[in-house]
Amino acid sequence: MVERRPNPDELLARVDQEEKENARGKLTIFFGSAPGVGKTFTMLEAARLAMEDQHRSVVMGIVETHGRYDTASLLIGLDLLPRAVREHRGIRVEEFDLDGALSRRPDLMIVDELAHTNAPGSRHLKRWQDVEELLDSGVDVFTTMNVQHLESLNDVVAQITGVVVRETVPDAVFDKAYEVRVVDLPVDQLLERLREGKVYMPEQASQAVEHFFKEGNLIALRELALRRTAERVDAKMRGYKAAHGIEESWHTGERVLVCVSPSPHSASLVRSARRMATTVYAEMVGVYVETPASLRASAADRERLAQNMRLVEALGGEAVVLRGEDAALETVRYARKRNVTKIVVGKPTHPRWRDVLRPSFLDDVVRLSREIDVSVISALSTETRGLPARTEDRPPRTLSLGSYAASFGAVAASTLISWFGFGPSQLADVVMVYLLSVVLVSMRFGYTASVLATVLSILGLDFFFVPPLYSFRVSNVSHSVTFATMFVVAIIISRLTERIRDQANSARGRERRTASLYGISRELGLAHSREALLKVAAKHLREVFTAKVAVLLPGSGGMLEATLADEGTTSPDDKDLGVAEWDWLHQRPAGATTDTLQSARALFVHLKGSRGRVGVLAIYPTGETRLGDPDERQLLDTFAGLVASAIERTQLVDEARRARLRAETEQLRNSLLSSVSHDLRTPLAVVTGATSAFLDDSAPKDEATKRELIQTAHEEALRLNRLIRNLLDMTRLEAGALKVQKDLQPLEEVVGAALNRLEDRLRGREVHATIPRDLPLVALDSALIEQVLINLLENATKYTPPDSPLDVTARVRDGAVEVEVADRGPGVGRADAERIFDKFYRVREKEGGGVGLGLTICRGIVSAHGGRIWVEERPGGGALFRFTLPLDTAPSDDRSLPASSPVPGAEAL
Repeated sequence: MVERRPNPDELLARVDQEEKENARGKLTIFFGSAPGVGKTFTMLEAARLAMEDQHRSVVMGIVETHGRYDTASLLIGLDLLPRAVREHRGIRVEEFDLDGALSRRPDLMIVDELAHTNAPGSRHLKRWQDVEELLDSGVDVFTTMNVQHLESLNDVVAQITGVVVRETVPDAVFDKAYEVRVVDLPVDQLLERLREGKVYMPEQASQAVEHFFKEGNLIALRELALRRTAERVDAKMRGYKAAHGIEESWHTGERVLVCVSPSPHSASLVRSARRMATTVYAEMVGVYVETPASLRASAADRERLAQNMRLVEALGGEAVVLRGEDAALETVRYARKRNVTKIVVGKPTHPRWRDVLRPSFLDDVVRLSREIDVSVISALSTETRGLPARTEDRPPRTLSLGSYAASFGAVAASTLISWFGFGPSQLADVVMVYLLSVVLVSMRFGYTASVLATVLSILGLDFFFVPPLYSFRVSNVSHSVTFATMFVVAIIISRLTERIRDQANSARGRERRTASLYGISRELGLAHSREALLKVAAKHLREVFTAKVAVLLPGSGGMLEATLADEGTTSPDDKDLGVAEWDWLHQRPAGATTDTLQSARALFVHLKGSRGRVGVLAIYPTGETRLGDPDERQLLDTFAGLVASAIERTQLVDEARRARLRAETEQLRNSLLSSVSHDLRTPLAVVTGATSAFLDDSAPKDEATKRELIQTAHEEALRLNRLIRNLLDMTRLEAGALKVQKDLQPLEEVVGAALNRLEDRLRGREVHATIPRDLPLVALDSALIEQVLINLLENATKYTPPDSPLDVTARVRDGAVEVEVADRGPGVGRADAERIFDKFYRVREKEGGGVGLGLTICRGIVSAHGGRIWVEERPGGGALFRFTLPLDTAPSDDRSLPASSPVPGAEAL
């Protein structure tokens, strides 16, 4: 085993990660394939071992024994955390007490059933979220879960068992666990336990055997659990290798890597690799390395490569595209990263002499692979899916008429410059001028043109500058060495120039991909609505892929509907919708450039987010679109993933908004019903009691008693009338049914009318009304403003001592009449100054009565007059309620109050 020093940046990041993990508690999951395998029993045994042998403080947070005696007996003598009791629809539900666990902070907390959904009213929706908070506080946790609760396997389990599991745990929680202990039990033993009633009650057990606990289901679930655990162990092993700088592959499991290329023989190679992987029960990875030279590949080669990569996926393998200058080095490096045990390479078909000039890909792989086995397979196929065979591994080089002309022109110009500038006597300078022409031709016209320029330069040097002049004969053997050296140097320069050009083209391609991904990611992040998001996606997809775009999303009936983002999109026809439906159902690309429904005029790619499918993306190619190119397809898949995540984000925002609205509606409804039921019941009870006493023959019949009973019933009836009036006014205000009819009127008359109506309520109080004589007439609706004053004065009488004074003042300020109602009560704090005008909000819930609508109605009426209302703290104690009425508002005959947001539940009153 060879260990190399890791990258310093990676080492620093790993140290930071380890520090975070050390500060966090450790999660141990007891993982099983089905209920009844013994997860809770094994967990409790481990908890006892930790307490007795390791002397750790252990608390039983919540354990579900399901009536099993063996399991319950393990709880004897252990510290049990009292459960939290929640009320849900009249039913008492016992849940895990998270706050109690955090206050205890033991070394180890036992929390059974990680996937459990908490009762409404709990801090978190899911129990795994409670566990996450425990871990963040530094408490270690033991927990249990079954394989069907893993989020990524939810669909697979539903397909196998026919049962959709609603309670799931994100894979990230499972993957971050410190330890996963598999609790396994053979299927026949599990079924025997089920029949004996050790899993469910007898009547439940018989139903379970017929449905979920079928033998085939249990075998499949057992395999899923073992495979998922093996995947986690494999990831942990690869993490260890990376942490210790170990590059060699460890043959802990078989994994086959096949080298894919545009060669027509590559399809046969992929099939052979698939047979080899199947024989040893290994997974297959198909790898293609995109080098700078591969950018010159022809359209036929790109199409053949795309077909070969699709073949890898069709055979159940993973298709991977790498980028680098050295294909062999990148292949072996990736093989070690994936812990590959066998590399499959095709037998070389090029002439042997080429290996003398440059080592072959096979030789480089064999030399670099070391501990990895390399299998060389002969591929006899000469055709792939009807495409013509090609015997060359590299794209054919062609020379255009322009390249010919450039080569001849450059050599001719060099000859003239050398003849007139140096002459035959300065051969070294002449050679430099010719080499310069070769470099210029290579930079502009490529390798083939530079080779032609090299040959022409040598001929020109021999004919015009080497004695005997004007002849191709060579009199001095040393000149032959000069020619050979010049040829080799020129070829090397041409090669290097070509490589620089290819690298520059490759860099431009990477820059294009990076810029396009950055652009769409940034704009998708800024889009707040689905319409804006689709416009951004359509614009970038059209620019990057030179194609028309359509997005199909599920409608209200569950069927796909075409959503047109802007004028550049194409409307799908019935045939397109059929292909899109196939893609939606099967979650595989279909249409143009695929093996499914190839006659379709568009390529349909499914949009899949973290929670599942969200829609289908349709790409309508044009003459410049290269959807068959694997690199373009990979970029398209990345774009599709970004768009799907963005659409899912908008869906989550909408769901959160609807959930918040439902919660607010429920809260408002409960507040309304609670307040109304109490405030209606109280006056009705008083009226009923007073009238019953009045009608009772045995009750005293003197006039004083009669008057007192009638007075009490009258006051409570007035209170009930005010409550009903406020509710009706609020309902009319919400519906926009109240009309504001303004007339120029003196404000003192409105104030006087309000005080007269409240004469009984204000008896025993000093009320000071200060209205200047020169106060101008105000355009207002007298009935509505009178209602505002009545509500403010009634509010003051509810929350102030019976003998405290009230002040009503009016003045002109900033082009408006400002009306002030002041009291000497407890006042309103700054935190409540704005909320006090909200519906159903009361600063002191149990004081004053009412439902909290009076001030809301005041704000609606004042706003309809063009003014504003607010509350301040009064110097010396008390509250100052002020509102303004504009002076420059012309009177109007009819003006509706604007409808505000509806009050949930108001329609039912």
